[in-house]
Amino acid sequence: MDYRMIHACIRVMDLEKSETFYREAFGFKVGRKRDFPDGGFTLSYLVDPSETFELELTYNYDQKEPYTIGNGYSHLAVSVADLEASHKRHTEMGLNPTPLKGLTGTASYYFVSDPDGYRIEVVRMK
Repeated sequence: MDYRMIHACIRVMDLEKSETFYREAFGFKVGRKRDFPDGGFTLSYLVDPSETFELELTYNYDQKEPYTIGNGYSHLAVSVADLEASHKRHTEMGLNPTPLKGLTGTASYYFVSDPDGYRIEVVRMK
């Protein structure tokens, strides 16, 4: 059997703010949105520029306190051809990226956090 990853889901406090972050920071767009007023939540499926992966944002209407990300959550990852230009852009956007880092000494990634504190690793495209 062949399996294909279709989406990852995170819960967000402000759906519009999160959609804007992923659109402006990484070029994602809302592929579809489903509102469930009787259930008290909205699902927004953001697609990456290649349209091969979706990030499901779950917005629960009555959530008052920020979600606890916990120590089990690690990160999402996106790749980019020009890592240095991306880092500069995210710095100029005020996203406070971490310094460029590399496991072997050569810079190959950095992290930014979305409005809810989820970490996104930006990796040099191979």
